Amino acid sequence: MTGTTHPTPSLRSVRALDWLNFFVANVQTGFGPFIASYLASHKWTQGEIGLALSVGTISAMVSQVPGGAAVDALRNKKAAAAWAIIAIILSAVLLASSPTVVPVMAAEVFHGFASCMLVPAMAALALALVGRQNLGDRLGRNARWASIGSAVAAGLMGLCGEYISPRAVFWLTAALALPALVALAMIEYDKHAHAPKPLKSTNNDKSAKAAAALSGEPRETIIDLLRDKRLLTFAGCVVLFHLSNAAMLNLAAGEVTAGMGDNVQLVIAACIIVPQAIVALMSPWVGRTAQHWGRRPVLILGFSALPLRALLFAAVGNPYFLVPVQMLDGISAAVFGVMLPLIAADVAGDKGRYNLCIGLFGLSAGIGATLSTALAGFVADHLGNTVSFLGLASAGAAAVLMVWFVMPETRDASEEETVGDKTA
Repeated sequence: MTGTTHPTPSLRSVRALDWLNFFVANVQTGFGPFIASYLASHKWTQGEIGLALSVGTISAMVSQVPGGAAVDALRNKKAAAAWAIIAIILSAVLLASSPTVVPVMAAEVFHGFASCMLVPAMAALALALVGRQNLGDRLGRNARWASIGSAVAAGLMGLCGEYISPRAVFWLTAALALPALVALAMIEYDKHAHAPKPLKSTNNDKSAKAAAALSGEPRETIIDLLRDKRLLTFAGCVVLFHLSNAAMLNLAAGEVTAGMGDNVQLVIAACIIVPQAIVALMSPWVGRTAQHWGRRPVLILGFSALPLRALLFAAVGNPYFLVPVQMLDGISAAVFGVMLPLIAADVAGDKGRYNLCIGLFGLSAGIGATLSTALAGFVADHLGNTVSFLGLASAGAAAVLMVWFVMPETRDASEEETVGDKTA
């Protein structure tokens, strides 16, 4: 990818990417708090639920880096996304088949591996369509459509879970993946638009062929990326973010399921819909603001909502009050969803390692999420939910401090100049 290329995607491809984000978010919504509620309704403990969720995050964590590297190596990003969506369909069918240990654990493994391919593949499609300079705006638009999709799916799944059965949520999840494949097939992009710059040809035919095979300048290795302070610092921020965030709503969902007799599925659906509405409203603003102000001010805003949300969950006794508290999750989700692939583009630069960089950040997220779900479930079983929420709040506060005092600004000079030209 280059900083000077400005692709002009077709309207059909732009709209298809919108709908792809919408339907993929539909599908992923089924793998959130609905799993915790589904398993809790079948007498799984918080510790057992946390272990099951950790299996999925460990699977994703193990495959994040090779998954990102594979997407970088593949010219056909659509194929990577298609296989990931098919694997997620299989995961949903396994969950719907039986809430016993083997199908649940297998579904979590398949979903973890599939997600680590789907996220970078969709980010790569966005980059291929609009180019690096317009990536912030496109990522904001992706997040808006994804949030709308999550809200719609949460409503449908809440109704299915309440009036049909909790199992119906996962049959619906599998069905919603099919239009995602249709939208993916409609996207057209230049597979060579963001390849690394080609090497200069030489008089030696063999050398020229080798250069063509490499299709560009040598890419950065993982070791090269790991020497970048920006990558290491943001990876640490990502670990702390997910350590605080990953278990929060799942823990609250389990508490609501245990404490309410009626309307459980509808309350959980509302806890998803409310933040997604915030994400839909905020995400385009996040993308534009990150291009004008830089990355750090926006990160501080999103991360600051984490400890406040955890403290409110610890203090809230009325299950229905959980819904307005979830508005804070919308702020964090809008910022994190846009900033992770945007900072990955900053760090990767023109070295052709955009998706590998996303994979490294995804590995960091997996570490944080795995620790979060396992530790929060263990603490909740032995010390109570309040203590568990206070621990999540402490991790969120540490994330804010790290962004404020350690995280460098990653927006590069070329983007600052472009933004200045647009506002002049």
